[in-house]
Amino acid sequence: MKRRDFLKLSGFSTLAGISLPVLANANSITAPNLVIIHTDEHNFRTLGCYRKLMSEEQGYVWGKGVAVETPNIDWIADKGAICTSYYATTPVCSPSRSSFVSGKYPQNTPVHNNDIPMKDGIVTFAEVLRRKGYATGYAGKWHLDGTGKPQWQPERNFGFADNRYMFNRGHWKKLEDTDKGPRVAALNKEGKPGYFVDGADSKSFTTDWLCSKAIDFIILNAGKPFCYMVSIPDPHGPNLVRKPYDTMYRHLDFKLPKTALKDDSGLPGWAKKEIKNIKMNKNLLASYFGMVKCIDDNVGRILDTLRSKKLMDNTIIIFTSDHGDMCFEHGRHNKSIPLEASAKIPFVIYYPARIKPGTVIHEAISCVDFMPTILPLMNAKLNGEEEGRDCSELFLNGKAPSDWNDIVFIRGTGNTENNWVAAITKRYKLVIQPDEKPWLYDLEKDPDELKNFYNMPGYSDVVKKLSAQLLDYGKKYNDSRVLHPSNLAILNFSPNT
Repeated sequence: MKRRDFLKLSGFSTLAGISLPVLANANSITAPNLVIIHTDEHNFRTLGCYRKLMSEEQGYVWGKGVAVETPNIDWIADKGAICTSYYATTPVCSPSRSSFVSGKYPQNTPVHNNDIPMKDGIVTFAEVLRRKGYATGYAGKWHLDGTGKPQWQPERNFGFADNRYMFNRGHWKKLEDTDKGPRVAALNKEGKPGYFVDGADSKSFTTDWLCSKAIDFIILNAGKPFCYMVSIPDPHGPNLVRKPYDTMYRHLDFKLPKTALKDDSGLPGWAKKEIKNIKMNKNLLASYFGMVKCIDDNVGRILDTLRSKKLMDNTIIIFTSDHGDMCFEHGRHNKSIPLEASAKIPFVIYYPARIKPGTVIHEAISCVDFMPTILPLMNAKLNGEEEGRDCSELFLNGKAPSDWNDIVFIRGTGNTENNWVAAITKRYKLVIQPDEKPWLYDLEKDPDELKNFYNMPGYSDVVKKLSAQLLDYGKKYNDSRVLHPSNLAILNFSPNT
């Protein structure tokens, strides 16, 4: 039997004779299902559940009242928990995804940049659940198997047994089923797949098509524990979306965020404007908003399916992303920098058996913490190789335990040492890079991230604490960037008091 065939069969094996876990709670809920809706390059300010926790100035950076309605994602947050300080371990696709599925830092997966294959032997949360008898599956962008594009159904499925609708790379807008399997349906004149809508509708537009596959899986496996992850390649560019979403937000009076108009003299390279003499492209943001609205409507379809199958009480539902999008903030597009719109990502979770509605988690968490948190929440054992933290008590109690260490560590792309690395708490962010002066942000006093508090009076102890913990992280988790001589000099330096 070929390895691929074996992997397929293992994903569809029956549960006969398998003893399923029982959660330790008053309702004696059996093994919970897990549904993960994962987007790509998603600015957290586009979600209503995040805007309502911010000031008007912070929640509406593109103009007063300029917003997307996201009632279904908001419902998950309102009925469960929302994390206000959730970060990508590296704010770029592949590294972030490798940490999310493995619980390991990018340099140890070793997906430190895009298009690097995750190493054999990595045990994901899906593999742990598959071994426990769960039906597991994945649809959408994977980006952990190298350069293949689109490369449907990668041979190494890392525990996502039904990966028929997994593709390795690409931000395709139109997909279809054929007798030979799925394919990109938008083709150019040479017959090659392209990134254009090509008349896609509610059946063939990628967001709709992928969420339909998730719905099919839920219906098929409604009678047994299942884990399914749908990875939507929107709202990553190109900013194109099907009708009617393409014009739904054209009427809004988009303005440049005030940070786009800043004077960037004296700022480190990663904080400078990317676009000189920047001007607002209203259609670009209107299409981005349209992509977000299409995503939210499809989240609603998934929720309705779970309701119709009476699975809501025993299903964990997660909405998150791999990284953010600057969307004109600080005069930039896209991601890859430690500023909030790039590095902070949405994370909301619904689990009525164990998480109280309306829970708000302010403590800093990153995607490396996902696997070592979700498995304990599901009463599943960790494999012992995770490098992230078990944050389950935050969700279960709505507050940090007495011994909680509020800090995460994130890094720029690549294994070269001349790039940034950061330590972040719910209030402070220390960013260092060789040949750049260190920066300390006070996110409470300066949410726009325009000031450097590193040498300001009263911040010496903060800098010392973050520096010491960043150094410990670098040594423990093999981050050579932290140990660069220039960065060691910074981390061992005491700022002015």
